[in-house]
Amino acid sequence: MGDHKEQPLRVGAAVRRRRRALELTLSVVAERSGLSVPFLSQVENERARPSRHSLEKVAAALGTTAATLLAAADPAGGVDVVRADEGEHTPARVRSLVRGHHQLHALEFIGDHDAGREFQHRNDELMYVVEGGIEVEAEGRAQRLGRGDTLYLTGGIRHRWRATVPETRVVVVAVGEHLDPGGA
Repeated sequence: MGDHKEQPLRVGAAVRRRRRALELTLSVVAERSGLSVPFLSQVENERARPSRHSLEKVAAALGTTAATLLAAADPAGGVDVVRADEGEHTPARVRSLVRGHHQLHALEFIGDHDAGREFQHRNDELMYVVEGGIEVEAEGRAQRLGRGDTLYLTGGIRHRWRATVPETRVVVVAVGEHLDPGGA
């Protein structure tokens, strides 16, 4: 029942993300596709579902394919459960806790990772230590965090972190990079 693959896809969010990434207005996409601005707005806001033919027109106007837009679509349901045994950890033992393209991204890190790698994300981020401990360097200061501790980082802050205890588990939740922190 919680399987996101059984739910219809919301392609409107994928269309909007692509249009905004290209910095195009609805009017430009309407002109290029031969579809109306009101219809495109309804598609982006999930109030209308485009036919396959209309989706192909929109995709061409956005310089992509209908298949690519469908692959980037969000599941229609607002609730999606990712079970502990689902998904694969990468060799660095990182697992995504959220499927699809959403406003929030969540990753689980187990063990250590490239401690020398510096991160700087466009948007805000929260780190939560589930088990073990980490050391985070941010703004010229080192913070030690243990089980149950959280660290909030405002977007744009350069930081790096490392596990201080073997088999440490850290959950990182961040606002999606595709979102503009300043507005619409």
